[in-house]
Amino acid sequence: MSRKYANPPIVEALCEFRFIPSQPWDMTIPGLLYGKIKSEFRVKKQLMDYGIKFQPKKESVKQQFELSRRMQFIRSDNSALVQVGPNLLTINHLKPYPSWDNFKPLIVKNLEKYKDIAKPKAFERIGLRYINKIEFDKGPKELSDYFNYYPFIPEGLPQVLDDFNVRVEIPYEDERDRLLLNLASSIPEKPNVISLLLDFDYIMAIPERISLDQASDWIEKAHTTVESAFEACITDKCRKLFREKK
Repeated sequence: MSRKYANPPIVEALCEFRFIPSQPWDMTIPGLLYGKIKSEFRVKKQLMDYGIKFQPKKESVKQQFELSRRMQFIRSDNSALVQVGPNLLTINHLKPYPSWDNFKPLIVKNLEKYKDIAKPKAFERIGLRYINKIEFDKGPKELSDYFNYYPFIPEGLPQVLDDFNVRVEIPYEDERDRLLLNLASSIPEKPNVISLLLDFDYIMAIPERISLDQASDWIEKAHTTVESAFEACITDKCRKLFREKK
C-alpha cells in the first residue's frame, strides 16, 4: 500500500501524449476538443511554441526551427488544465494535487475525447511526470540525511553545495520505457528557505510500442514506478516534512 501524506511535496503532475498522426494536423481539432470539455475547462489561452527539428541528411543533419500554436484549456480555479497542439495532448494538475484516484480518470477521459476527434495512428511518446518541491529552513544540511539520491563530491573538494543538478536515466521494460530522475536546487519563493526540486518523468521512449487502447494500463504502471522511485529516493527524516498519515 502506498504512503499518504498530509503535506505532499507535489507541485505539478502531468501526463503528456505525443502522437503519430493518421493524417495531416487539422487546426480545428483544439476547437472541437474545447467543445467537449468547456464545462470543466472554460478558460482558453493560446501559446506559441518554438522548437528545433532535426532532419537527417546525407552525411549531415539539417536543423529546422518550428513555430506551432498550443491551446490551453484551464479550470476556473487554475487547479488543472488540458493542453493541445499539433499531435500533442497534455493533462496537468497543479497544487494541491488531489490523488492518483482523481488524476488518472482525468487523464483517461480527456485522452479518449482527443482520440475520438483527432483519430491518431499511434503513440510516438508518453510521459507521466511528477515535480516535487522540498523546502528546508536555511542552515547547514546534509543531503544524505534527507535523500538516498544526491550528488556525490569526492574527497579533496569542499563538501559544500550551492547550486546543483543531478540527473540519471534508468531503463525499464527491456528498454521500452525510461525513468528520468532529477534532483536540483531551485530558487526559493520565500526568504531563509532552501528549495530543491525532485523530478520524476517516466516515459515510453520507443514509438508505437503500446497500442492506443493500452494507455490506461501503461500510465498505471508508470505511476506505480514513479511512486516507488520517490519513496526509494527519500529518507524517514524527509518523510517527516510531509507528515505521513498512518
